[in-house]
Amino acid sequence: MIRIKSYLTFNGNCREAMIFYKKCLGGELHFQTLGESVGAELLPKALETYILQASLRSPHAEIIATDLVPEEGLYQGNNVALMLECRSLNELMQVYQRLGKGGTATQRVIPTASGSYYASLTDRFGIRWMLNFTPEGVTGL
Repeated sequence: MIRIKSYLTFNGNCREAMIFYKKCLGGELHFQTLGESVGAELLPKALETYILQASLRSPHAEIIATDLVPEEGLYQGNNVALMLECRSLNELMQVYQRLGKGGTATQRVIPTASGSYYASLTDRFGIRWMLNFTPEGVTGL
């Protein structure tokens, strides 16, 4: 594994929160809105400014965040997840299987529109995990 990142979920105030964290922690901040994403023309205008993904990077930490609330809604406990950057698709699959024993799969391993691979689950202790692998040459946010 390359590293573990924190992944935060907000309900429409992601931009405000991430600007606050940048002021507190420093680092380089980037945003991608739903309006800038693939298929944006199919979305209602009101959703265009919602944050699909924000990234605050410093030499010591990385915080990823979104305004996309899960189907079950947003509540304390599901607003923070650990995101695991894997070095290969094989590693992602193995870690997904290990962490998922006794847990609940929320997203089986899938290819994304950007060319990376993604999966998510809640382990048997109630911790939310997001696993990602980006092949060499594929750029993300």
